[in-house]
Amino acid sequence: MASNKNKLAFLSMPAPASYVAGLGRGASGFTTRSDIGPAREGPSAEVIAEAQARRGEEPEIDPEQFQDPDNEYGLFAGTTYEQDDEEADKIYDDVDQKMDSRRRARREARENAELAKHRAERPKIQQQFADLKRGLSVVTDQEWESIPEVGNLTRKKRRKDERTFAVPDSIIVGDRSKSEYENSLDTRQQQASGFETPADTGTMTNFVEIGQARDKILSLKLDQISGTATTSGSATSVDPKGYLTSLNSVVLKTEAEIGDIKRARMLFDSLVKSNPKHAPGWIAAACLEEHAGRMVAARKLIKAGCEQCPKSDDVWLEAARLHNNDDAKVILANAVQHVGQSVKIWLAAADLEQDAKSKKRVLRKALENIPNSVRLWKETVNLEESATDARILLSRAVEVIPLSVELWLALARLETPERAKAVLNKARKSVPTSHEIWIAAGRLLEQGATGDDPDKTTETRNKELELVDKTIELGVRQLRQHQVLLTREQWLKEAERCESDGSPRTCEAIIKATVSMEVEEEDRLDTWVSDAESAEARGMVGTARAVLAYALKVFPDQRNLWRKAADLEKAHGTKESLDGVLSQAVHYCPQAEVLWLMSAKEKWLAGDVPAAREVLEKAFIANPESEQIWLAAVKLEAENGELGVARELLVRARTVADTERIWMKSAVFERQQGQYAAALETVSTALSKFPKFAKLYMVQGQIRQMEKQYSTARASYAAGLKACPKEITLWVLASKLEELDGKSIKARALLEKGRLVNPANEILWAESVGVEERSGGAAQAKAMLARGLQECPSSGLLWSMSIWAEPRPTRKSRSVDALKKSKDNPLITCTVARLFWTERKIEKARQWFSRSVATEQDKDIGDHWGWWLKFERQHGTPEYMEEVIRQCVAAEPHHGPVWQIIAKDDKNVGKSTKELLAMVADALQ
Repeated sequence: MASNKNKLAFLSMPAPASYVAGLGRGASGFTTRSDIGPAREGPSAEVIAEAQARRGEEPEIDPEQFQDPDNEYGLFAGTTYEQDDEEADKIYDDVDQKMDSRRRARREARENAELAKHRAERPKIQQQFADLKRGLSVVTDQEWESIPEVGNLTRKKRRKDERTFAVPDSIIVGDRSKSEYENSLDTRQQQASGFETPADTGTMTNFVEIGQARDKILSLKLDQISGTATTSGSATSVDPKGYLTSLNSVVLKTEAEIGDIKRARMLFDSLVKSNPKHAPGWIAAACLEEHAGRMVAARKLIKAGCEQCPKSDDVWLEAARLHNNDDAKVILANAVQHVGQSVKIWLAAADLEQDAKSKKRVLRKALENIPNSVRLWKETVNLEESATDARILLSRAVEVIPLSVELWLALARLETPERAKAVLNKARKSVPTSHEIWIAAGRLLEQGATGDDPDKTTETRNKELELVDKTIELGVRQLRQHQVLLTREQWLKEAERCESDGSPRTCEAIIKATVSMEVEEEDRLDTWVSDAESAEARGMVGTARAVLAYALKVFPDQRNLWRKAADLEKAHGTKESLDGVLSQAVHYCPQAEVLWLMSAKEKWLAGDVPAAREVLEKAFIANPESEQIWLAAVKLEAENGELGVARELLVRARTVADTERIWMKSAVFERQQGQYAAALETVSTALSKFPKFAKLYMVQGQIRQMEKQYSTARASYAAGLKACPKEITLWVLASKLEELDGKSIKARALLEKGRLVNPANEILWAESVGVEERSGGAAQAKAMLARGLQECPSSGLLWSMSIWAEPRPTRKSRSVDALKKSKDNPLITCTVARLFWTERKIEKARQWFSRSVATEQDKDIGDHWGWWLKFERQHGTPEYMEEVIRQCVAAEPHHGPVWQIIAKDDKNVGKSTKELLAMVADALQ
């Protein structure tokens, strides 16, 4: 045991000086610089300062030493920080905070604008492919599953190579030695003086310069981030307030984007190496680097692209874009040496100049190299402030480029009218295939004819305007001779352009000369009407008027065509033009009652009652048995207080025309005048002639009801229902009579019978619901409404009543169901507008009120206009109210429950639409 202890005693002893672990088994080890320390210590700061003083150099001062007020190691390093200093610092901090709060909004707005501009200029690749990603939403599951994997385009399963190999011992030993180091020198190193590191050049390592270089690199990085680097890059001026916000503006790319950029960079690098003469490849590579924020690399790439593709103007332009203004000028100057015939290069060089004089110099130099460029001439002329200089330039331009129509027209616009004619004649000879020159000649003649010359008579002006028609007609013929065949659509566009430019007579001349081209004889009327309607829809009233005028010359007996022309003049023309169209219309179509009535009404609205009478007298001669003309004459006399004349006209009308409507109007006229006995006598006579006319029974029953003779009124309604069981209004009037007489049960029975005779009628169901509500049976009314909706599922009237019958929280969901079921019925639209009104959503309510009177059919419902006016009275301005009234007067509504009650009241006879609208708005609840 003792001998064993003696054998292991060396483990507690220190190792010999020359002992190397593992040397006996062949491990030699290695020694690193950290084992033996540095070769020589560097000079201290005192030694460096002493050496600089000996050479007469001033100690280098850190430029940022006095920039940070919190770092006082410089100027105030030796002073004592007292309480006064602390109070001063607090005051300065308060001042800084106050100034910063005043500038913060402006600074943040500027920074947000710069950030938005930066993101717009450098969008992410993810944003560029956003539309394609949205397109993936339509990909079906089958299509998605059929997309092959990226790495296996052959759709064949490949066997994986799972072979294994033995690792050589040298790799294992080398990998093990990477983590080992030695802390002693071997014998050979000691013999070769391994503690001394020989220097080949004999110079010393300057660690001061290394530190300064590191500081300089850090400074440049900070300058790049803050955007305030100086030209030399040796000094920085970082804004302490906007530093963090500027860091936020730095685009942070995700790993996916970085991977995309790297892959794209590899692709473009392969592209420019395999095909260095391909200019778009260099441009794309430079744009990629710009997007990645590596402007230096982008400029290097585009510079290489300019060297490889010196004949591509796109590469030079991209290079100019990537550099600042001064460098771009140098780049474009070099570009001119290689591609001196490129107009884009010269224009880009002119755009880089700041003052007009320099731009002119560049453009004139460009014209010396490229005299046949129209664009360069136009840009040069646009820079001229004097019309004389521009005229001289254009004169030279048309000599150099005689085939440029634009230059000829520009020169003609700058010349006097007489000289302009000569210019256009020369242009026509130089370019005989240009229709623009003929149109310009027509416009020039129109300008001369419509100029402010007081000596010209109307006859002279008309003759000069006729020259416009002849010129355009001659131009069309000449163009056909030179095989220039423009389509009708092209000529119509030219006519619309002339109208937009203020030349209506030229527009009309173009229409006259070309509107009949390429049209079959049997399709002419429909085609021309379609052309006029489409032109009016685009706001080109002059073009539409010219098309209709030409069509009326070809088809003067088409009353629908005259009606369209009259409607166009009524909507967009003057009273004189409308009167002229209607006068011609009744001359060519004397049997058209509508045209006579329109003509008489327009004269009446203009206040010319005798002229309206004269028109109606002529209408009587042309249409002696016309019911509408007789009634219009009666209305004209009644509205103007000539009641005796109106009564005589009605008597004559009953003798001459003898229609059921004239008899009914006669009875209503007598009722309005309070002559109930005469009215009843007229109704009795009329019923003997027309027993199937329901309105006669209504008038008779209403007169009896006004006289409180309920039994005879009931008999009148009963006779009417027997003769006309399909007349809904009769059922409603009979029901209201019973309800007025206090017999709700009988009213309910009448409506039930009416619903059996007229199934699926929303008016009868709505009246039944109203009877139940007025009788106090809310539950019965709700049940009746549900039954009505079952029978009339798309009824807007019943759905509207259903919405208001719901509690307030559920009305919105009910309105959504109503809109779906009734297919945007105007009654539902108006109800939704009223719902928004109750919720104080003013703008939405106004929009929905506008939608409720959108179509021509919807505009005829007067109640909607009344609700809208009532809404504007409460929440709108006087301008909004006037607009509603104006639209309602133009629409002239005639229907609606409340509107008809007020309009047909005898007290309101003769009142205007505006007055009726105000009364309806007051009556609505």
